[in-house]
Amino acid sequence: MSNKPLQYVLKMRKLKVKGKENKEEMQVAMPTGRKRVDFRSFCKQVANNTTFSPQEVYAVLNQAIAAARDIVANGDSVEFGDMGTLKPSFKSTAVAKDEKFNAKKHIIKPVVRLLLSKKYFELNDVSFEQVEDKKKGKGGIGQHGN
Repeated sequence: MSNKPLQYVLKMRKLKVKGKENKEEMQVAMPTGRKRVDFRSFCKQVANNTTFSPQEVYAVLNQAIAAARDIVANGDSVEFGDMGTLKPSFKSTAVAKDEKFNAKKHIIKPVVRLLLSKKYFELNDVSFEQVEDKKKGKGGIGQHGN
């Protein structure tokens, strides 16, 4: 699959600039113009590079996701390939030291966290293309930035 440049638009934002007291209007690049690839289409694309059918890829990936979730729900971490590590996490409300801590009441929002692999998630091999902001009519100054 050939790489397309990442499209962006320029937006004006009031930001505090280091060394200055007031906020100044500055240009900021914002990513745009990408579509979301649904899971079935993703599985079809993965299957193109294997001897598996898209349905087999779908089944294996869903089983891997379910198995990883079960492992994390039991308190363990899972190395999830090049993406990173899945681990359990939660929030806890503060409880006075003279009050009895109740896990069911004071531990909230248990979740699976993905600790991202920096190597995998840094996109060092991309180019950029400025496009027109469809919401405003103009993308800003300049045309390309590589």
